[in-house]
Amino acid sequence: MRREQGPRLSRLEQEVMDVLWQLGRASVREIHEALPESKRGAYTTIQTILARLEEKEAVRRVRKIGNAVIFEPAITQRAAHRRLVDDVLARIGGTRSLMAHLVETGEITLTDLRDLEDLVRRLGDEGRGSRKK
Repeated sequence: MRREQGPRLSRLEQEVMDVLWQLGRASVREIHEALPESKRGAYTTIQTILARLEEKEAVRRVRKIGNAVIFEPAITQRAAHRRLVDDVLARIGGTRSLMAHLVETGEITLTDLRDLEDLVRRLGDEGRGSRKK
């Protein structure tokens, strides 16, 4: 199974993408206005972020209305989140370190772990079933 992998996004790029995933398609102004006021920054900052996202092939221009360029996501939210999680895991030393942290901080319970175990079993069964085809 090939994992969908998105580009590495900065925190502000991720926030802009979150708005764009929510809106579907939007102009710079619409994205700027949809950001929470505390994270909004200048209009030109959002323009710059969108230009960077376009270079990273995370967004694409779909139309121009007057002077307004309309953007849409070129990557899925899932791909961006996978990249983020993969980056975090690489930085902290893998899944065991993450799981230990979650257990130590009480962020994950025994019930959660059992649910995850069931998920791993199901995914394992599906993987074996697809190999038999």
